Amino acid sequence: MTEATDLQEWRVTGMDCGSCAAKVRGAVEALPGVEAVEVTLMNERLRLRLDAATTSRESVETAVRRLGFGISVKGAAPEKPKGGFVLPEGAFTGTEEFGEGSELPAQSETPPADPAWYATVKGRYLIATGVLLTSAWIVKLLVGGQIAHWVFMLATVISVAPVIRRAALMARARMPFTIEMLMSIAAIGALFLGAAEEAALVVFLFAVGEMLEGVAASRARGSIRALADLVPQTARLVVGDRISEVAADSLAIGQIVQARPGDRIPADGTIVSGSSGVDESPVTGESVPVLKEPGEAVFAGSINTEGELRIRVEKAAEDNTISRILHLVEEAESARAPVERFIDRFSRVYMPAVVGVALLAAVVPPLVFGAPWETWIYRGLALLLIGCPCALVISVPAAVAAGLSTGARHGLLMKGGAVMETAAKTSLVAFDKTGTLTEGRPQITDLVPLHGDEVSLLATAAAVETGSSHPLAQAILARAEERGIAVPQAMSATTIPGRGARAVIASETWHVGAPRLATEAGVLTEADRAAVHRLESAGKTVVTVFTDERLLGLIALRDEPRADAAEAIAALKRMGIGSVMLTGDNPVTGRAIADGLGIEARAGLLPEDKVTEVRALARDAHVMMVGDGINDAPALASAHLGIAMGSGTHVALETADGALLRDRVLDVPRQIRLARATMANIRQNVAIALGLKGVFLVTTLLGVTGLWIAVMADTGATVLVTMNALRLLGFRGEPKEA
Repeated sequence: MTEATDLQEWRVTGMDCGSCAAKVRGAVEALPGVEAVEVTLMNERLRLRLDAATTSRESVETAVRRLGFGISVKGAAPEKPKGGFVLPEGAFTGTEEFGEGSELPAQSETPPADPAWYATVKGRYLIATGVLLTSAWIVKLLVGGQIAHWVFMLATVISVAPVIRRAALMARARMPFTIEMLMSIAAIGALFLGAAEEAALVVFLFAVGEMLEGVAASRARGSIRALADLVPQTARLVVGDRISEVAADSLAIGQIVQARPGDRIPADGTIVSGSSGVDESPVTGESVPVLKEPGEAVFAGSINTEGELRIRVEKAAEDNTISRILHLVEEAESARAPVERFIDRFSRVYMPAVVGVALLAAVVPPLVFGAPWETWIYRGLALLLIGCPCALVISVPAAVAAGLSTGARHGLLMKGGAVMETAAKTSLVAFDKTGTLTEGRPQITDLVPLHGDEVSLLATAAAVETGSSHPLAQAILARAEERGIAVPQAMSATTIPGRGARAVIASETWHVGAPRLATEAGVLTEADRAAVHRLESAGKTVVTVFTDERLLGLIALRDEPRADAAEAIAALKRMGIGSVMLTGDNPVTGRAIADGLGIEARAGLLPEDKVTEVRALARDAHVMMVGDGINDAPALASAHLGIAMGSGTHVALETADGALLRDRVLDVPRQIRLARATMANIRQNVAIALGLKGVFLVTTLLGVTGLWIAVMADTGATVLVTMNALRLLGFRGEPKEA
């Protein structure tokens, strides 16, 4: 990319419905040298490619400000919108403080509390129109007659003036079909028809709807922005014996920070001293504090609940888990679902079509059937107000944004509406075994002492394996430490490549290794071989502990299933979703794990074999592949949807279509339930938007409803759709039968 066509990004404030985003997009797309325009409503972002030699950044900003929105470059303080629905300076509202250049505090500062509705631009416009309408009604009650009529006309003209001004700006930007234009025509037309009182009421109801849309959109955005508030603004930096308070975003990798009981951890890092319960619910949704000790990782934003911790910073502020989640959620709005793209195309046709119907309704009955002109022009004006597609346009992004935000708060990440829609269609889940259905590390399942007891068997094996990094050795050492067994000192420890290890304990050489090593030493009897076979048939790895003269005993190990794996498979089955396990392990081990979980197993698969299996499954089903995000990357990419189990690792968040931060298999059905709930919410929203419009279209043509009801059909539908989408913020993901 050359400097002349740089990717540029701004924050646009004042957008609170889908048509607002469409207006910004339309105005900017009309500029020469502008391409790849992307406007996202929930995070107020404008992104585009700009040929600086043709159009300057200032020209883009001017085009947006002309529409009444605020615009500021990425990273700068957000600009309050100028104009919009603000009465002339000093009239009723004192809005002179909203002049160009007025700014909110920078994002790096402590964000102020959301202003009350009456302190917002649209709130003040609502108050002004309310005052004007109330004054006119008072005059009507006290004086009445023609004077009251002229007062209603004056109230309407003053109230609708900002709307007309904005409609003109939109028309200049080649966007004639806007709610402002339709509102202006309807209000002015009502005045000419002598319906001044109704015209004033219509403008007031329009202001009510605009204010409610702003409040609803602000709440939806707040659910996403709340993620950013999880990381504390300051950190306690440890340098030698001194502890000083510094900005959290200034921390560098390798520095040590202190987290006191009750503190939020300021950075992703590793504990270097101390042990404490850590509440990770802000990051992963895990409600029970997890015991963290030296060497274990912690997330920025999690809460230290008990003792003091010293933590080494492992990631810069812009790369910590919360920042990556927030970035993922923000970027996800760009990955629009197919249904959203369809509705966007449909809405572009919908408004002109309704305007055409309104025009026909106004002229055809009088011309063809001799019907009264006043009656049908009035009905045509009412139909105009039904033509705004705001509710329809916002129906999908509002639900998707709420679903993504809710998922992020529960450790269920999905990269956009397209991923959400795909997840909802899942009919088969393919699981990797190691690290996904299982813990990813071997654990001792059986201690079979043949001479002596379990303590001596475990102590001897641990002595031989001391210092070894092999996973089986680590499992033996961990069990010995867990049981508090005193491990004797071993000398001359040696690894036997691919077979085991040996060491000298109290002048006697001991071996720990595969059964074939003991067979070669001649210490396995037929009964011992039968015991080994029985354990291996259960999918376990058997280790023998022996000297050249006798077999001390057998130790069986296996990578055990996660505690919730069987429950998750059962939950998927109840949802009508099949499941299959894909593993590179031998068929015996794979079958043993699968039988315990109630899942079909396909074993002995190399990475390329997993890809082949996933593609074959995808021919007959909608496949979600769940893996660790690293070794299973090819298979994840081959499925309709790839989900990584990765505890928030960088790879897990970046490589797949989604991620499960809590490493819980039960989160797979929860993620699918969330996707299904979101898509159901979208269908409800579309039904509300089109249903209300359709009902009032018919009732208006029949003369049952008039102008003010038409306004409620528009703004009311937008508010209902947004509030319905916000219900997803309370989603818990538990099955109905639970």
